[in-house]
Amino acid sequence: MSEPTPTDQARPSSLRWWQALPWLLPAIAYAALIFYLSSQPNPLPRLTSRFSDKLLHLVEYAAFGAVATWGISHLVKLPRAARWAMLLGSLYGLTDELHQRFVPHRSAEVGDWIADTIGSALGALLAWALLRRGGARASIDR
Repeated sequence: MSEPTPTDQARPSSLRWWQALPWLLPAIAYAALIFYLSSQPNPLPRLTSRFSDKLLHLVEYAAFGAVATWGISHLVKLPRAARWAMLLGSLYGLTDELHQRFVPHRSAEVGDWIADTIGSALGALLAWALLRRGGARASIDR
């Protein structure tokens, strides 16, 4: 077994959530983009005509999971940040599907929510692995 890296063990600075807002803004902005796209009857028709709906959901939420993990890692230790990002991605995916029920020509599908959840988990795990190896987070932990 390998030893935990210093990034895993390091305590995040004692920032409050509002002090960490600059690091959380990318995830918030990305969530707003998801909401905007979900409000459209046929967003990005060139993509939706070429690729599976489930694949697009998975990729969209993988990016959300990665960005959320990075932002949350400024508030809590990295493994916990990844778990929070997975949970938030899944819950946001659920609310996204509920939101789509009220958009003309859109529907809510359990399969889409599952793809959102899997995507969030994959993105969070990828971000965790990259940040754990030193990435952007190591320069912040002192």
